[in-house]
Amino acid sequence: MPTSETPSVRVLRVGEQVRHVLSEILMRGDVHDVTLASHLVSITEVRMSPDLRHATVFAKPLLGRDEEAVIKALRTHTAYLQREVARRVKMKYAARLKFLPDESFDEGGRIDALLRDPKVARDLGGSG
Repeated sequence: MPTSETPSVRVLRVGEQVRHVLSEILMRGDVHDVTLASHLVSITEVRMSPDLRHATVFAKPLLGRDEEAVIKALRTHTAYLQREVARRVKMKYAARLKFLPDESFDEGGRIDALLRDPKVARDLGGSG
């Protein structure tokens, strides 16, 4: 049984449906925006609130280029994107979308760099 910290299967499923719909909208170029048209944007994750009324959308432009501009463009078109998600994903309420940059790739890069540090590698190798 899900606890207050682990999302239910339904919440995860709806989040994945929202992610898929947003990805499809952006891939097809349905949002008429110069910034979004000139960047490939990946919707990496959508985290739904337990009541499915709020969705935190993590996005990343390809190669991380112009991330601020891309997130700003997504936020500018939030109303349109919310309407499209509500139309395509059958829910009792239209989820409010909040767009954030996906920092997980950056964090992974920092961890990788740390692990490659000679001092850390020596400690992990157990030699010394």
